[in-house]
Amino acid sequence: MCGIVGFLDKTGHYATSTGRIVLTMIQALACRGPDGAGIALLHDFPEPDHDDSWLIRIAPPLDRRVLADRLEGLGEFVEQFPSEAQPSRDSLRFGFRPAPGVTADQLEKALGARAAGLEVLSLGKRLDLVKQVGSPDELEAAYGISRWSGPLAIGHTRMSTESRIDLSHSQPFWAHGVPDLATVHNGHVTNYHKLRRMYEQEGTTFHTDNDSEVIGVYLRDKLEQGSTLPEALSSSIHELDGAFNYLVASAEGLGIVRDRFGFNPLMLAESSAFLAVATEEIALRRALPGTYRVFEPAPGRALFYPAGASEPALI
Repeated sequence: MCGIVGFLDKTGHYATSTGRIVLTMIQALACRGPDGAGIALLHDFPEPDHDDSWLIRIAPPLDRRVLADRLEGLGEFVEQFPSEAQPSRDSLRFGFRPAPGVTADQLEKALGARAAGLEVLSLGKRLDLVKQVGSPDELEAAYGISRWSGPLAIGHTRMSTESRIDLSHSQPFWAHGVPDLATVHNGHVTNYHKLRRMYEQEGTTFHTDNDSEVIGVYLRDKLEQGSTLPEALSSSIHELDGAFNYLVASAEGLGIVRDRFGFNPLMLAESSAFLAVATEEIALRRALPGTYRVFEPAPGRALFYPAGASEPALI
């Protein structure tokens, strides 16, 4: 089965080498999934100029002139974001300041996002997400993620069991339409087809045939209905069927969900400085030397660690 990992820095030191930590963890779990690897990380952009701007990553890349034509009238490009250390042939990252009232959905539509075509991999004030077919080492070679810094990240190494092996079906998944929210998942959501039909009837566009994608759609739906993110995580335990674990990275914090059965392994490591989670303990020990508590959360639990907090929020 796939391997999932997450890391949250509790100290508020946004220069933490979170990319290196998460990369080391998914490298330790590479034997669980040779088909793809990815990471979603929340950067910190303290400059006021970025307050109303989004960082957008698309795949495949578009020529800048094509981008300008498609996004004409929806806002303006922002050049001040840190340049990408290793630009990729597989994706393109750019800064964009949307005009008042412009939504993420409108931008996706204008860009031409569609299933089996162009995809918006991530969008938000702080979120960046890269993924590809292949190993964590190949992901590092393409993007240099070991040099990424920030307070929070999640990662994934994939074994394909039901859907295609390509960039789009790799994880993490951005929760389309929700800025700064991404998920990674290990296991199966067995009522995926029922949920997908329901959401498609309501107008939702799915970009893959991967059951993992429905988790982000589910969370978006709950948020739009007025639930908080911790409340949405808690309700998912009863409304998503199957044997699964999943993690959520958001500007609010790190979410951890384990299904009611606990068939799939999941281990947490916690200290005064960090919270880390991984499918296997070996990933934690390899990335985070030292003495700290490691435990297995009980089945049927949803945990949410707010950014900057030392304890999980009560759900």
